[in-house]
Amino acid sequence: MKRMHVHAKTRDLDGSIAFYSAMFGAEPTVVKPDYAKWQLDDPRVNFAISVAGCGASEGIEHLGIQAENTDELAQVYAGLAKADQPVLEEGKTTCCYARSEKSWVKDPNGIVWEAFYTDGEATVYGDPGPLAKGALSAPETTCCPTM
Repeated sequence: MKRMHVHAKTRDLDGSIAFYSAMFGAEPTVVKPDYAKWQLDDPRVNFAISVAGCGASEGIEHLGIQAENTDELAQVYAGLAKADQPVLEEGKTTCCYARSEKSWVKDPNGIVWEAFYTDGEATVYGDPGPLAKGALSAPETTCCPTM
């Protein structure tokens, strides 16, 4: 079963961890000096926060759909193809302390969406990816996707 993904930027990581832990009634499943993630089943969401930087402001950085296996990822990719928007295929990458396969798309309103399958952990945050490289940048950001 696929999982909704939300990634937000924060200037106060410790305060945000305390807030979201209280709101979700659960501690993060991953905590790093610049990042935290809750992999929740109720609601079924992968909610991540990271330190705002590189000109990025606080708030929602991007949304996404996390597949549980490669078959689900193929289904999500098929939906992206039908959405009639340019898709940036990133492929295998290291991002957010995880090894993943992913693609990116922007909706007609400019909201950046990530479709991905994670198959392992990583010890580093990773390659800055298309968001940081300006390939899909959301409005008003310089460190996240521009198509």
